Amino acid sequence: MEKLYKRFLAFIIVPVIIAAFPFLVFANTGAAAPYDWYFKPEKDNSQPQCMPEADFIDEYNTVYLGSADTPTLYLTFDAGFDNGYHEKILDTLKEKNVKAAFFVDGNFVKKNPELVKRMDAEGHLVCNHSLNHPDMTKYTSFSEYEKQIKGWEELITQLGLTPRKYFRFPSGRFSEQALEYNEQLGLTTVFWSFAYYDWEINNQPSHEAAKEKIYSRVHNGAVLLLHSTSKTNCEILPQVIDDLRSKGYEFDSLENFKR
Repeated sequence: MEKLYKRFLAFIIVPVIIAAFPFLVFANTGAAAPYDWYFKPEKDNSQPQCMPEADFIDEYNTVYLGSADTPTLYLTFDAGFDNGYHEKILDTLKEKNVKAAFFVDGNFVKKNPELVKRMDAEGHLVCNHSLNHPDMTKYTSFSEYEKQIKGWEELITQLGLTPRKYFRFPSGRFSEQALEYNEQLGLTTVFWSFAYYDWEINNQPSHEAAKEKIYSRVHNGAVLLLHSTSKTNCEILPQVIDDLRSKGYEFDSLENFKR
């Protein structure tokens, strides 16, 4: 009888607590625990395994790996500053008729308004990378988290543009709670299924090393993350686009993403 009584209390009371105090559920179930996004690359152009331990990812509006059945690639760039390569990258994308997504933080938007306007005008997605590029998992309060999202959107609005509802976590650090916050804010969270060591501006890979990494690990449905502050990326981009197309791949916008 005592066991039945305890089960009854659990059945009645627990759902009430969850409905009234959802933040307690996050705290008690570890949903605020941080993860660092990663994937296990393959060298035979097959799709990688992405974050197998974070099985909650697909319960949210996320993008990281497209259809294995079609040779479609989604090109994305991350940047917190401009060091002279964005104009050339945009020239290449225009020449090759490729639409990309640029994840830029508030610092980039403030210091490079004309670049941001050009990205938008040429059909690229200018996407939210947070206001100040912090560890977003440290914001356990929704109101504090929201400031990083809305602050970035306000900067974009001040440029006369409409903020896009795509978000990428700075450094790929996330939590289930943060994904839930993104959901509440109407955001699509964008991770990736290809990246390589390209972000150290004083330790850039050679052209051949970079192309070897890209060509050996590219795959159907790849969400490619490149840093647009990379000298190597800027210089090899025209040939990489041509070479990947010659291998049968086509580029598409995240707006047309298909699993």
